[in-house]
Parts: sequence; C-alpha cells; structure tokens
Amino acid sequence: MKERITLLIIITSLIAFIIVFQNYFNTMWAIIFLVGFMTLYSIYMWIVTKYRKRILRKKPPIINYDFHPFVSILIPCHNEHEVIEKTAQNILNIDYDNFEIILIDDRSEDDTAKIIKNLEKKHEKITSLIRPKDATAGKSAVLNDAMKIAKGEAILVFDADAKVENDFLKKMLPKLEPADVGAVQAQKVIINAKQNFLTQCQYNEYILDTHLQVGRDAVRGAVELRGNGELIKRQAINNINGWNEETITDDLDMSTRLHIKGWDIRFCPEARVYEEGVITFGALIRQRRRWVEGSIRRYLEYAGQVFTSRDMSLRVGFDLIAYITEFLLPFWLIAEIFFQAFHFIQGDTNCILSSAILITTTAFFFIGSFIYALRKYANLKLKDALWQAIVTSIYFLTIWFPIAMLIIFKIVFTKKTMDWGKTQHGVATVIAEELENA
Repeated sequence: MKERITLLIIITSLIAFIIVFQNYFNTMWAIIFLVGFMTLYSIYMWIVTKYRKRILRKKPPIINYDFHPFVSILIPCHNEHEVIEKTAQNILNIDYDNFEIILIDDRSEDDTAKIIKNLEKKHEKITSLIRPKDATAGKSAVLNDAMKIAKGEAILVFDADAKVENDFLKKMLPKLEPADVGAVQAQKVIINAKQNFLTQCQYNEYILDTHLQVGRDAVRGAVELRGNGELIKRQAINNINGWNEETITDDLDMSTRLHIKGWDIRFCPEARVYEEGVITFGALIRQRRRWVEGSIRRYLEYAGQVFTSRDMSLRVGFDLIAYITEFLLPFWLIAEIFFQAFHFIQGDTNCILSSAILITTTAFFFIGSFIYALRKYANLKLKDALWQAIVTSIYFLTIWFPIAMLIIFKIVFTKKTMDWGKTQHGVATVIAEELENA
C-alpha cells in the first residue's frame, strides 16, 4: 500500500507538472532544460573519470597486502545441474588462498543437490547447504541461510552460471579495504554475445551499464550491486540486517539500503564476471520485468529514507534521484504525446513539432551514450558502434518502455507478488574457450 500511494503521488505530480508547463510555458524550454541537464551531468561524470585516471597514473594507489580477509563465496542453485559443476571448478581456480565456497541447493527438482554433495566430498574448500522443500523462497532467503554457516569477513556472491578469471579476487579486494566501503561490484559481461540477436543486445546493454557504473564510481555516486560478482563486507551486511526477503531484486534493494546507511559501493571494471544471456524473447521479458519491478519498488519503499538519511552523502542522494527519472521517462514521454495530441485536435499544430524535437533529442542523447560506451569498453569502430547503438536503442524502446509502463500500472492497480522469474542457465552455445577450459 505504501508503494502504491507513493507512486500515485509521483504520477499525479508529474501529470500536474506537464499540464501546468504546457499551459503556461513554451515546451522548447523543457527541451533546453532536459538536454542541458543530461549534457552537464554527463560532462561532469566524464571530466571526473578522466581526472581520476590521470591522478591514478601519476600516483598509483598503495595496495594494503595485509588486507587478506577470509572470503565466503556463496552460490545459490535452483535446478542448476547443467552448469553448477563447471562453475564450481572455475571458482576453485581463483588465485587466492583464503576462501571457502558454499553451494546452496534451493529446493531443486533435478540433480543439483546430488551434484553439489559430490563436489563437497571431492574438494575441501566446498561446503554444501541443502535447503528443505518448505524453506522460504527467493535468493535473499537463500543468502540469509548461507550466512549462518559462512565464516568469511567478506562475502562474495555468484550466480550458478558465473565464470571468472583467476585474478578476480586480487582485483576486487583492494577496493573493499577502505573503512567506508561496504561492497564492490565487478563488471558483468555476457559470455554468449554472438549466439543470437537478443544476446548481442544484452551484451551491449551490459556495456552501457559498465559505462554508467564507471561514471557513478568516479563521482562517488550511487554505484549499484548487480547480484552476480558482488563482494560485500560482513560488517556492512550485519549493519542492514542481511538481505531483504520481501524483495524480488536482492541486489538493488541491498544497494539502496547500504547507501542509506552511509556505506560506499565501488565498481571494479577490471574484474569481470561472465554470465549467460537469455536466448528467447519470453525469458528476456520475464527477467527484465523482475528487474524493472524490483528497481521501481525499492525506490518507492525507501524514498523517504533517501531524502532524510543523515548518513548518505549528498552526491549519492543526488545520483539516486537522478537515476529514478529513468523509470519515469517512459510515462512522461507517453503522457506528453497524449497531451500534445489533444492540443493538436484543438488546432494547435506547433505542439507536434515540439514533442517530436523533445523525443528525437532524447533518442540522440541515448544513442550517443551507447556509441561512446561501445567504443570505449567493447573497442568497436565508429561504424560498428553506431550500428549497434541504433539496434540496441530500438531493443531498449521495445523492451524497457512497455515493461516500465506495465509495472507502473501493476503497482498501482494490483497486489504485490513475489514472482522471481528464474533465469534458465546452461543454454549458451558460444563460450569463451579460455574460460571453458579454466
């Protein structure tokens, strides 16, 4: 009910703003304000990123080699017999001597429990945890159960299909060492990008996310955890009372709660965790629906705390508020079109032009961000980056806009459900050879 009321207040305020703005101001000013804000914020992030890299080249950070915490690696598994053995073997090869692996079977209906028990017998570093059939569902509940037996000062969470390079922890741990840092997120990479059109778009989507996370990290903004490849201090987990079992996006929910408590989250693009992209449209819709709903709900749930927290820095608060608009943008653009269509019927022909300029400008800004990210982090040539940016922007428009609108209406008009929409693993047909053999 709290989320519904908050969302209704936001939507009502947005509609009122649009009506007042259109009746008393020239829409061109909205275009100037929007483009100006996005441009200035992007330039600010770009300048700070460049400045930090220059400083780090002149004065490389001093690594505290005495920071050698015991790390508990938690891998939740629900019907993961296709991938879990290869994943466990890959994680065992991490070049770090002070860790344990806890494989958690979450009420699987296949041979997952049997496989992880056999892995426990073969490898001293592996512990299996078999949850009963009547255990609370959801990844958050799985991780909370695992924390009861985990010994680590730091907790590293992987999905069951994760693959990493041997130096993963050596790259991640130095960023976790500072006292104010509660967690570090690795760069996520789609391993089967070339499998089909959807996996290529997901790969590009993750590249854009890397670009945004790097920028947020540079300005010490609200870097977010991504569920796979997240390294968290036990102290920080205890400070927020563990994972929230009433959310469908454990990572995003934890990110916001850590920020509210004043913990810094860092991003480590040098450490990569590879995962499978979903290969069918239906699976993609289910996955993205869960991501969008979980993200919107956590903003609504913690909106009051974001505005009133005494521990959260102003930079993080501003960054969080700026990114909330990404979910209001679809509603705002559609509302703008309807309002302008109404004015057009009344004989005001100038309104269509201003709306077209507004939408086109937003699209060009979005595509420009994609091109920059693909050239920088995927090393694409300008021609290839332009093509991939256009294609993936269409993919975004097709997937994200309708889902965002659907979730907004779902929150307003229906009861909250805990539908996780599990992602199927073991479907990738194109795997990086060096990781497959690791």
